[in-house]
Amino acid sequence: MKPPVNQGSEQKPVDSQDDSSKKLEGSDLKEKVEALFSKGNELITATDGTLSIKEDTRGLLALFSNGRFLVSETHKFDGRVLSFESLARKRRLQVGKPEYVNMALINAVYEFEKKASQGKVTINDNEEQLQMQKDFVTVVARAAAMKVSDIHIVVADHTQIMFRVNGMMQTEMEYNKEWGEAFVRAAFASSDISDANYAQNEYQAAQKLGKTPLRGSKGRLMLPSNVLAIRLQFNPIAFGSQYVVMRLLYADEDPEHSGDLTTLGYTEMEAEMFYRLRAIPIGLVIVAGPTGSGKSTTLQRNMISLLQDRNFEVNLITVEDPPEYPIPGARQMPVTNANSEDEKDEQFTKALSAALRSDPDILMVGEIRSLSAAQLTFKGALSGHGVWSTLHANSAPAVLTRLRDMGVEPFKLNDPELVKGLVSQRLFRKLCPHCRIQAKENLDHLAVKRLRTALGDFGVEQAFLRGPGCKYCDYRGISGRMVVGEIILPDAMFLELMIGGETRKAIDYWTSDLNGRTMKDAAIERMLRGYIDIEEVERWCGLLDQRPVY
Repeated sequence: MKPPVNQGSEQKPVDSQDDSSKKLEGSDLKEKVEALFSKGNELITATDGTLSIKEDTRGLLALFSNGRFLVSETHKFDGRVLSFESLARKRRLQVGKPEYVNMALINAVYEFEKKASQGKVTINDNEEQLQMQKDFVTVVARAAAMKVSDIHIVVADHTQIMFRVNGMMQTEMEYNKEWGEAFVRAAFASSDISDANYAQNEYQAAQKLGKTPLRGSKGRLMLPSNVLAIRLQFNPIAFGSQYVVMRLLYADEDPEHSGDLTTLGYTEMEAEMFYRLRAIPIGLVIVAGPTGSGKSTTLQRNMISLLQDRNFEVNLITVEDPPEYPIPGARQMPVTNANSEDEKDEQFTKALSAALRSDPDILMVGEIRSLSAAQLTFKGALSGHGVWSTLHANSAPAVLTRLRDMGVEPFKLNDPELVKGLVSQRLFRKLCPHCRIQAKENLDHLAVKRLRTALGDFGVEQAFLRGPGCKYCDYRGISGRMVVGEIILPDAMFLELMIGGETRKAIDYWTSDLNGRTMKDAAIERMLRGYIDIEEVERWCGLLDQRPVY
């Protein structure tokens, strides 16, 4: 039997569901909080309140002695909220109907209570730091179990934790502001490579290695075994205090096939093209794409395969900032002692110069980020070495345009003995094979209509749309991601056309005389095989019924 709700004077829901999306500020927020504490009303979920609960649960709700029960609107069905309500009723506490409110109001409630009772509770700094380290490991473990690529933490009037899963951002957790600020400090303090001191209003970078315990934890706290390292970027933001992005780098699940490119999504034909590029003893190969497109993974697997192809009888030296994935058999040189971007460029150039003087056969440059790095990379290729690197560029042909824009001389870019391979790639979301929907069952869908215009009835018969989700894909309709790329093995004619500014002719020559295939054509092939859906092709490559623009 449920305990009665205090009928007393008529109560209006605080910041109820109808207007909870509105931001509470200033006097409006203060008045609402003061009204909740009026007439001797007590917050029984306070730190020293009647009902002892965990800190993460406390950040989601607030229960008062008169039965007022505030719940974060984004955590209506959170297990912690439901468990708390059940516990409170079992203890015969007065619990009214949940009032779903903005997190800002819940944070303000606890802030008000904290100020009102200041001096009653003393928190041991060491215990608080250890607890925040545990929270750090817990968040990372939760992300690693979901194969999250990046964790975003935004600390403003409250703390929001978002996961990037299969390329898409989703809010995963919310806490109060104080928790977030302590979490960010703990994350910085736990890193193995970082600036000496945490500075909230400065841009800072750090790295946490997976095989080392967290600082100050006496070896008790470790990252999940499948996490190699975490790259952390700390940023100050307007209208908030901190914005932290944590990039998770995972260990290879199948070390025996760590050099296999087909497991990333490349076709057998494309893997053969990479084999031909690895067989070239000298010259430059560049893998391009935006941040998070899998360039580093593709480069790592090619380097592992290259060493295997040559029976580990070559000296492979890498220059990386920082080294992300281990390459057994390679000498991986990190860029160190650099805080600012100018210092990083200087140290990167020094490391690259040192690598060229260290008797390499093959050189891998983590990323070409400046003209000096580009010039040294070409110097390596000119001096008889095989060089592999990555670059931020929109497409494989655009690699040449990007290098020319950086200041590399045209005569270098026009030399087929130097420029051996141009690659561009993206990560496309894979359809869940259990709940995907055939395109022919949705002929009124706009994307299906564009598909029919572009490929006719054959395309409609073969293609699929993203499904509603099922138990096999955690009800997302997506089951991971796969690489889709374009690869150019250029000759003198192609380079001459590109450097001469005749991009359209160069593309036509590549796709006809060199049997090349654009990323859009490669994506359409995967779509017709049922791996990716129509809208995913259009998301990365443009509308299906639209001619490419170069």
